[in-house]
Amino acid sequence: MNKSKPVAPRSKWEEFRYRPVPGHWDEALHPSGFPRRHWRGLATAVGRMGFAQFTRSWHVGQQLIQANGVTYNVGGDPAGKERPWPMDPIPLVVPPAEWTAIERAVAQRATLLNAMLHDLYGAQRLVKDRHLPAALVFANPHFQRSCYGLSPVGGVPLQTYAVDLARSPDGRWWALGDRTQAPSGIGYALENRLVSARILPGVFNQCHVRALTRFFDTKRNSLLALAPSRRDSPRVVLLTPGPHNETYFEHSFLAGHWGFPLVEGADLTVRDSRVFLKTLSGLEPVDVILRRMDDAFCDPLELRGDSLLGVPGLMQAVRNGAVAVDNAIGSGVLETPGLMAFLPGLCRLLLGEELLLPSVATWWCGQPEPRRYVYEHLDQLVIKPAFRKYGLHPEFPAQMSKAARENLIQRIEAQPELFVAQEMVALSTVPVRTEKGLVPRHAGLRVFAARDGQSYAVMPGGLTRVAGESSSVVAMQLGAGSKDTWVLEDHEEPAPAVRPSILVRAGRTSLPSRVADNLFWLGRYAERVDSGVRLVRSLLPALSGEEDFGRAASMETVVQLLTGLRFLPENAPELPLGQQRWHLQKLLSGLIYDSARMGGLGWNLKQMRRSAWNLKERLSSDTWRVLQQLEADLARTPPVNPDQRLTAQITLLDGVVVTLAAFSGLVMENMTRGHGFRFLDLGRRLERALQITDLLRAGIVEAPPETDGHLQLLLHVADSTITYRTRNLTMLRADLVLDLLLCDETNPRSVGMQLSALRDHVDELPEHAEIGRHSIEQRLALKALTAVRLAEVAPLTRRDAEGNLGPLGDLLASLKTDLFDLSQALTAQYLSHLQTARLRSSD
Repeated sequence: MNKSKPVAPRSKWEEFRYRPVPGHWDEALHPSGFPRRHWRGLATAVGRMGFAQFTRSWHVGQQLIQANGVTYNVGGDPAGKERPWPMDPIPLVVPPAEWTAIERAVAQRATLLNAMLHDLYGAQRLVKDRHLPAALVFANPHFQRSCYGLSPVGGVPLQTYAVDLARSPDGRWWALGDRTQAPSGIGYALENRLVSARILPGVFNQCHVRALTRFFDTKRNSLLALAPSRRDSPRVVLLTPGPHNETYFEHSFLAGHWGFPLVEGADLTVRDSRVFLKTLSGLEPVDVILRRMDDAFCDPLELRGDSLLGVPGLMQAVRNGAVAVDNAIGSGVLETPGLMAFLPGLCRLLLGEELLLPSVATWWCGQPEPRRYVYEHLDQLVIKPAFRKYGLHPEFPAQMSKAARENLIQRIEAQPELFVAQEMVALSTVPVRTEKGLVPRHAGLRVFAARDGQSYAVMPGGLTRVAGESSSVVAMQLGAGSKDTWVLEDHEEPAPAVRPSILVRAGRTSLPSRVADNLFWLGRYAERVDSGVRLVRSLLPALSGEEDFGRAASMETVVQLLTGLRFLPENAPELPLGQQRWHLQKLLSGLIYDSARMGGLGWNLKQMRRSAWNLKERLSSDTWRVLQQLEADLARTPPVNPDQRLTAQITLLDGVVVTLAAFSGLVMENMTRGHGFRFLDLGRRLERALQITDLLRAGIVEAPPETDGHLQLLLHVADSTITYRTRNLTMLRADLVLDLLLCDETNPRSVGMQLSALRDHVDELPEHAEIGRHSIEQRLALKALTAVRLAEVAPLTRRDAEGNLGPLGDLLASLKTDLFDLSQALTAQYLSHLQTARLRSSD
């Protein structure tokens, strides 16, 4: 009777209509349809939930992925836009005994490859003694000759390692490829874990899944320990190719998780064979670089000369032992699949052990005997490039025409050392959720290892990747998805001893100049969006005749204000009222929805998000959710019905104002008052002063005399209507409006308050000017503030005989010039790092 226990999981599983694929190992079910022993807990729990409830839980996970901005950029995508991270909610489950074997095998393989790196860039006995063909090494474009003879800091070139595994129909795990250069996926694996634990919390705890935290702590500690000097306060940076890289989210995620600065090549410089980080306070020394770019791009002086991503002179700093790089430059030489055929013999030679993790059967075509075998069994093999290169893909002779196969053979004969043949592995399948139920998809598992003192620590899990629909190729660039990987705890074995943590104080790092620049422009674009929303929201009711503050602004007032703000051409021909209203509605709708219109809300929001994306690791999850909400709001399609469109637009803009207020609130409440907050607020204050200055010019200087419609709009746009009402019981007067919006330093929307804040922020910036003198940015901020404080509003609003306000126009023009000059001075002094920077040897 006890044998009936598996029936419950099976019957529950049947609701999802999942059926294994014959001829392939299914990770979840036996061929009989019963769940495998280590899957029974998950299968039972998911089965009890039912497909509808499980789908609702997964929608929460998808919202979490969207809110956290988890993305993967697809190379060559014409849209040039990051895509949401493709994750499946059902994890891959691995039993403890099986994982123990994988763990030992991966650690051994990492040790072997590390020893090979030592030899290939050192004594090269493996080539000299013919254990490795010379053509497989020296013809490899990833063999970096500049690295020959280099001894990496710490003596371990391979600090981080990843291997792609697949299970064959007999249940054995095989290695499909080694990743030794800058292995990606570790951050996505952690993000998958955070999502799966959120949507399946009860199941996660019941299954006793091993945590990933210890591995990430181990990796962080190993990076800190790599520092060649200043071991009490090392400075570690994560070097990224930039936001256009396909895995940029992972770079920012890891930098934020570990607390390391995320830098690009332009953020670093080499002086006297040492690497320095460009910061607002000068150049600060860097001890360790965790690189996320390929070898050849790291140094344009000694490696790839056309690289715009690397750090000129980095190789010389490495050569002098002044900086440690994880992984060592040149480690990409081991990623060629051609080496797999030689690993069993090399393992016996270098480690005196049998290789625990077999590689998929591989034949390097550079040798006559393997090449002959390849020709005889062409239909059973997949042909791959021996050396990875962008644009080259595996070829499947069994699917080729006769002419294509002959062409392939000719290419192999011409350059046999450039080709590798591998056995086609019938990949195992895993259940993947679709809208119709669960379906089997082919899967592979990427496992990660990190150097931990004298050995390698293996992450208890990994990044499971699943092929797309009707595909057997597991590649993220080809539309593959991902899963969390659950390694179950072994209750019969004691938990591994926790090593006592060593307190290491990370080096205090001043704000990098590029980060300050992005924060500055994030503030400016956020204020442009806010000003644009308030302007359009104030003008839309006038098109419908809606009354506010006594009476509605006339259509003529709207046209005059938009003309003064340069949204409409001057001296435009007068149109009938109906046509004029239609043109204005089209203009304002374009400002809201057209992301290609420079200066519109959509365009400014796109620039705002671009700046924020470059700061992903520095923004809180709540701040990022607000930005995501802004993007979602303005991406809505406007209603087709004209009667509904105006109401929908006003409702939309009301919501956007609230969301922007949430962004401002998060900035004020959550950001520490350091240089990061200072530059963000500098951008906001400077842009708000410019926007209000333009409004005053268009609404007072260039407005017709004896009208108060413009004044009403100015107060509404500047959100100062209530303040004006409570202070002044008279009708609208230009001098009182000007005093409130220009001079009143207690009004958060006035020019005076922005200039006062600018002066305070500039005074707190790192001092680069001569002692005893104000810097140029201090002089500009003080000049503008003094001009406003000395302004007398009554004479400024008194028109001359021709009805003009010349002195007020001159004052506003001068303020605008000073604000632009201040922006340029800040950029030259702090953001572009054009000025001579002093070195900071210690902190």
